[in-house]
Amino acid sequence: MAGACGSVDTGFVGLGYIKVAVLGVVQGITELLPVSSTGHMRIVPALLGWPDPGAAFSAAMQLAALLAVVSYFWADVAQLVGGSVKAVTRGRFNDKHFKMAIWIVLATIPIGVAGLALAPVLNACGSPMRSLWAIGCAYVIMGLLLGLVELAARHARTMAKANILDALVIGVAQVGALIPGVSRSGSTLTAALGLGFKREEAARFSFLLGIPAIALAGLKELWELHKAHLSSHGWSVLGVGIIVGAVSAFVTIWGLMRLLERASTWPFAIYRVLLGVCLLVGAAMGWLH
Repeated sequence: MAGACGSVDTGFVGLGYIKVAVLGVVQGITELLPVSSTGHMRIVPALLGWPDPGAAFSAAMQLAALLAVVSYFWADVAQLVGGSVKAVTRGRFNDKHFKMAIWIVLATIPIGVAGLALAPVLNACGSPMRSLWAIGCAYVIMGLLLGLVELAARHARTMAKANILDALVIGVAQVGALIPGVSRSGSTLTAALGLGFKREEAARFSFLLGIPAIALAGLKELWELHKAHLSSHGWSVLGVGIIVGAVSAFVTIWGLMRLLERASTWPFAIYRVLLGVCLLVGAAMGWLH
């Protein structure tokens, strides 16, 4: 098995079941909120005095989010897949389900290319992109962007009015998820709101577009851990995290969709800015390491 500072960071194994379960709850809650799960995976251990679980853990834990998203939006996913298959077999390539499926594939290409290019930096133990300084700056910048979009957005469009350009814009915005502290949900939700979608429709659109990216990132990391000869104990620790994270993520989606039907994203924007400032101050004063 690769050491904690090998080519694949497996530091999460040393945390054990209880600590990983705690981080699973944190990951599940923050993965699908626009507040960055990767950032919280770095912040919470720092506050508790635990070692950084590593980028490999954060990436593999996206499978928990995948389970939650597919379960919650099962009707949408089944309709999309079933409709696309029927469209192909009948040669109806103008079918709305088939077109949406193609858009999702195209929207996944940017983050796939960027993820492969940046993998050596992102997954390295002690990566500068996982420093509290970098995460703090990402929190503040994305919080300000989310606030500005909330002020300027029209909140009028639905997914039925979406087009390929919308999907590509959100797909490009998804690349920001590679930077700890930015948040895939945050970057894609901000982009969708900027395109004029209703808040709950923006969330639904961004979640569905993100399914392939989440799946690929999680499965790729499982393969990397396999190549690093992760022990059976390590796999069981990761399994506990994924199960706990999936349950937490499902409950989080349920709450988020209801919140966005009635309220704005201002609480998330304010939270991001305040947390980012606290991180920068804590790092500067030496309170956080």
